[in-house]
Amino acid sequence: MAMTRAVPRIGGDAKLWRTRALYAALVLGLGYLIVLPVWRLQSLAFDNGAAGYSAQFGRSDIGETLRTTTVLALSSLVIAMVLGTVLAFATSRLPRRVGFLRIVPVLPIVMPSVATVVGWAFLLSPGPGYLNALMRQLPWWDHLDTGPVNVYSSTWIIIITGFGLTSFVYLFVSAGMQNIGSEHLEAAQASGSSQIGVFFKVVLPLLRPSLVYGGGVALLLGLGQFTGPLLLGQNEGMKVLTTEMYRRTAESPVNYAAAAAAASPLVILGLVVILAQRLALGNQARFVTHGGKSFAPTGGRSYWAAFVVALYGLFALVLPLAGVVIVSLSPFWSENLSWDFLTLDNYQKLFDTPGVVESVTTSVVTSLAAVAVCVPVGLATATLVVRHRHLKLVRLLADVISALPLGIPAVIFGVGFLLTYTQPPFILYGTKWVIILVYIVLMIPFATRMQMTALISMGNTYDEASAVSGASPLTTSLRVTLPMLKPTVLSAVALMFILLTHEFAASLMVRSATTQVMGTLLYDQWSNGSYPLVAAMAILMSAVTAAGVAVAMIIGGRNVLDNL
Repeated sequence: MAMTRAVPRIGGDAKLWRTRALYAALVLGLGYLIVLPVWRLQSLAFDNGAAGYSAQFGRSDIGETLRTTTVLALSSLVIAMVLGTVLAFATSRLPRRVGFLRIVPVLPIVMPSVATVVGWAFLLSPGPGYLNALMRQLPWWDHLDTGPVNVYSSTWIIIITGFGLTSFVYLFVSAGMQNIGSEHLEAAQASGSSQIGVFFKVVLPLLRPSLVYGGGVALLLGLGQFTGPLLLGQNEGMKVLTTEMYRRTAESPVNYAAAAAAASPLVILGLVVILAQRLALGNQARFVTHGGKSFAPTGGRSYWAAFVVALYGLFALVLPLAGVVIVSLSPFWSENLSWDFLTLDNYQKLFDTPGVVESVTTSVVTSLAAVAVCVPVGLATATLVVRHRHLKLVRLLADVISALPLGIPAVIFGVGFLLTYTQPPFILYGTKWVIILVYIVLMIPFATRMQMTALISMGNTYDEASAVSGASPLTTSLRVTLPMLKPTVLSAVALMFILLTHEFAASLMVRSATTQVMGTLLYDQWSNGSYPLVAAMAILMSAVTAAGVAVAMIIGGRNVLDNL
């Protein structure tokens, strides 16, 4: 009897140790990729008696830089939270015949942020901006030679940033709206509450988890905002911490220590926001509203909702895209428009420009390679966190490390990778590998969190039934888990491909003269004043992203973007 009990125990112990070893290797790999570059960067700031901090925070303008960073983040957060929540509520009230408008708040994510920023520059630049030129025809401003709007001001950079963050807030809040049963709203309305009263007294309290998560993500993205301040802020001398990091790395010689010091407040604030999210939610069971088989999502017939969604689409997508298209078809950027001047020559010049085709190839290849790695790594990390609660320490480390890139701006990882991979043991600077690695790091949280949510919703019932039927863990994964995860995986692939083909901040740090992606080449053209080529490049970036999303929708169905 003792012998028969000992054999399975030994076999079970061996299996447990193999599991621990595999997941420990996973955590070590994540730690090397995610933690090491940031650790090296931050430790460098303390070298030579914290010379990096002295160089960066001893500057006379550092107070203004910190204030501008904070104001940009908080102000754009307010805009994004208000618009994202209103849009989520509006899409839940759309009539069936205009239900297709639900995709509108997500579409700005498909358009590269750098294209959106230059689009608004083409529209609202004080001199040649097209909208400014139209407004100067009105009696209120016909006496002006420039303006009346200055897109390079901090106010408009905040507004454009807020519009850019709205879609991310909407994704979280709309997911929460879909889980609010119609019976809650009907009960409130039966009690005499108006739609506005229902929104503030019922909907907002139940949306607290979504608002906390969405607000946290928007705040972190706002603190790490780089594209708007870099492209638009230079004209007015606007400085934020991320652009300060870029300037320190653009110096000769590169001042890594000062760049690391500039990154420190962002790292600390990122970790604080992630911790605050967890504390703010507490017991999430208080917000469960799904009532089982009788559950019915909210719905409505409010045409005002369609107007709100369409108006947002006009400002967030149509107008900046129109500005980019017009400049891309013009021989030069000028306030004077004529149909006779429209031409496709800029696209011919674009493809004749050295490095453009290669930058497209590099963007697509590095993005797909990073996605191919992130999906299985994210699934393994999600499985560890959800299904292996007995591995407490390894599970905790995996959860924390995989979440770090959400709290640390991409520009910091870019500088960290530039420092780490320009020296032994792995000198990867100037190759596609360093771009792939930094892309993997940036996307790990998305791959992990999306698949983790799906695993939680699945529960253990299907896995247990498969095991009872005699299937091995590998067979269960291939025949049960992965088919059920297909919609989530395809949505994660679509989201990661969108974000990576748009990626600008980290790419600008690790790119070299011989290894460029679309966003960095666009920035070079912007710096050179080649505005028609900038516009054509922005259209090309949008087309590449749209093609990738189209492929994902063909494979996974038209609801891929809805599943984001």
